[in-house]
Amino acid sequence: MTKKTPHIDLKNDIGFGKTVLMPGDPLRAKYIADNFLEDAVLVNGVRGVNGYTGYYKGVKVSVMASGMGMPSIGIYSYELYKFFGVQNIIRVGSAGAINEKAKVRDIVIGQGACTNSNFASQYGLGGTVAPICDFDMLNIANRIANEKALNVHIGSLYSSDTFYDDSNSTTKWGNVGCLAVEMEAAALYCTAMRLGMRAMAICTISDILYPPFTALPADDREKTFTQMMELALDCAVEYENLPNLEAKD
Repeated sequence: MTKKTPHIDLKNDIGFGKTVLMPGDPLRAKYIADNFLEDAVLVNGVRGVNGYTGYYKGVKVSVMASGMGMPSIGIYSYELYKFFGVQNIIRVGSAGAINEKAKVRDIVIGQGACTNSNFASQYGLGGTVAPICDFDMLNIANRIANEKALNVHIGSLYSSDTFYDDSNSTTKWGNVGCLAVEMEAAALYCTAMRLGMRAMAICTISDILYPPFTALPADDREKTFTQMMELALDCAVEYENLPNLEAKD
């Protein structure tokens, strides 16, 4: 484990937990640290992308923002896996429903992530990558969600490179079964698969992108998605028992 990369500079020796929760929003990261973690301390502050490490039910857990978009989460997830001993990353974000199965404040877990991004072209595979989450992480999350009787949907996310999309193609992804659109999961899954690590995306529906259109305000997205946060943290406790991994070269 190192202490410093171009985008992460550890402020103390506590480091990161085995599992890191990654919201896009730095303020959501702070909210999780302040309201759910015991003895949370700031471990990274480079470029204002704050990371915190503390304890949840006695287990060391970290939360750090990823920023918006696949290039951003691609950087932070790679450095966490490769240089800081992180084994599991859970994206905890907002998403827009593009399939009528998903309603406002429902939770969607991305079993897979369709995308319009060229992120995976870096691997030079000459084909199409199917970015998927880690099955062990998904299996545990599904069990905990059922025990909590949460309104959770498991299926495909659509990870888009564009928020304001002139092609108007987003609803077409809903027609082929994608539940919601967001902007990070595919890159996170690709990075985890490439390095032999684990990843999963849990999103709360903040917008409905089919009639009647609905959008929650920014403050709600930051502070009210507590069911998703608690689900991810309860998963992190159980992920401590998963076998340790070593990032591939």
